[in-house]
Amino acid sequence: MPENSINETEESSSYDAKERERELKFGKNYKWIALSNTTLGLLMATIDSSILIISLPAIFNGLHINPLAPGNITLLLWLLLGYIITSSAVVVTIGRLSDIFGRVKLYNLGFAIFAIGSTMLYVVSYTMTGVNAVIMLIVFRLLQGFGGGFLFANSTAIITDAFPAKQRGSAMGINQIAGILGSLIGLIVGGVLSAIDWHLIFLISVPVGILGTIWSYMALHEIASIKKGQKLDILGNFTFVAAIVLILLSMTYALLPYNSNNSGWSNPYVMLGFALGIILLALFVLIEIKVKDPMFTLGLFKIRAFASGMLSLFLAGIARGGLQFMLIIWLQGIWLPLHGVSFNNTPLQAGIDMTPMLLGFLIAGPISGHLSDKYGARIFSTMGMLINVVGFVMLATLPANFNFLDFALIIFGLGIGQGMFAAPNTTAVMNAVPPDKRGATAGMRATFMNISFMFSIVIFFTLLALGLSSTLTHTLYSGLIAQNVPPSAASLISKLPPSSTLFAALLGYNPIKVLLPSNVTANIPAPNYTTLTSTQFFPNLISSPFIAGMHKVMGVAAIMTFIAAIASFMRGKKPANNANN
Repeated sequence: MPENSINETEESSSYDAKERERELKFGKNYKWIALSNTTLGLLMATIDSSILIISLPAIFNGLHINPLAPGNITLLLWLLLGYIITSSAVVVTIGRLSDIFGRVKLYNLGFAIFAIGSTMLYVVSYTMTGVNAVIMLIVFRLLQGFGGGFLFANSTAIITDAFPAKQRGSAMGINQIAGILGSLIGLIVGGVLSAIDWHLIFLISVPVGILGTIWSYMALHEIASIKKGQKLDILGNFTFVAAIVLILLSMTYALLPYNSNNSGWSNPYVMLGFALGIILLALFVLIEIKVKDPMFTLGLFKIRAFASGMLSLFLAGIARGGLQFMLIIWLQGIWLPLHGVSFNNTPLQAGIDMTPMLLGFLIAGPISGHLSDKYGARIFSTMGMLINVVGFVMLATLPANFNFLDFALIIFGLGIGQGMFAAPNTTAVMNAVPPDKRGATAGMRATFMNISFMFSIVIFFTLLALGLSSTLTHTLYSGLIAQNVPPSAASLISKLPPSSTLFAALLGYNPIKVLLPSNVTANIPAPNYTTLTSTQFFPNLISSPFIAGMHKVMGVAAIMTFIAAIASFMRGKKPANNANN
């Protein structure tokens, strides 16, 4: 018998023995219980990360606040992005704590914190209004994000512990579907609930949080052995969290205009925060090299499968996160109004129109996860990213008023590519590290995903704003003058930063209605005002500048996914699974 066949037989026997040991100790169905509970937690956590994107107009209207008023845009950004900032900052620390004190214990704690934050959000939505209500919602969104960080940090590690290596790809396929599915479902659910009753947006996660907490406490068990004598790297944790918070805050405020600039990159506080964040990250690396029990073992980056998996994950996350925002703006600000959908109804319809991407992911995710158990991650993750490269290039060829079938087929293909990539890549990363590093690895992986989402928003928003700024001022001024808007008002509106226009489109507002001062609209002839506030005027006005910006966005996304494809290919062939079972 050939040597490699003997090795495969020995590995198979080892897998079977470990599987029987798990079944005897925790029950035959424990791995499916662990998968079900962690998938529920991850699904709810990711739904809450995106549910506000489409429902923000209903929330601010219910609280009697104009989110686009100069003093309120910061509140808008914090309510939208605070959840991601918090979970990104704490998830690696939580992962490391999980390796020390137990993954299930901290996962249970996270579910409880998530449930408390969700409950308080619902209470505030019913008992308060005005700016104070928004501030309290932000506070409890941060708490909810903190709880979500526990779920992000431990879901994949608990699954990796519960399943034998030869079944992890299939399990990760289901789990990763929930992760990315949740961000897409959040868009649709947010639109549906905001149309019924905006309070339900906060209520939906309350029963899930409570039931999930009880279920996880009763059903989950610690499988991984906890190495005694480990100490928490306090200095490393502090520098990492401070660095991530400073970088993400700087990136958030970079979205806001500063003085006469269209973005906040020239803001000295943004530049200082970003610089300090980079310095602290460099200090973090030095600390981790020296400390006995590091927060994260940087030596893991010497493992090719791990390093290439994390790099491709980060680049793919940037491309995917920004794509969601760009498609929403495209649909809500241009395509749907051109097809007669009122601005108030565009958020819900935009979520529905993005379901082809969701379907593509649902089809490819489980299949690629299952097949990667047998054939390895490289072929599927690489092909997935190459499909995305083609998808981004094809999106760049569409006109502003595209044929929906063409659009649906392209985003369906993008969903297929993302589904082919997600589960195999995650499984390869988790299989590449020693069992006692899985918590920290899962935390680092979740951090890379969350930070990539923030990077994508800032990078693509900035690129789109740059594309708009080159022609939007002249286009707006000419269009407004043609409809008898006074030159002084037309000049003022046309010089507003593109971000104001983008935020209005993202939130489903009629931008011209929002931008025109009331004292000006009172003096505009009725036929002209009807034209200005129609569903046709603004989309036709902005379509050419928008497409110019979209070309830049799609070009950068295609380059990033191509590099991610190269990184995926460089991970090497399917490795032998040994100590990681």
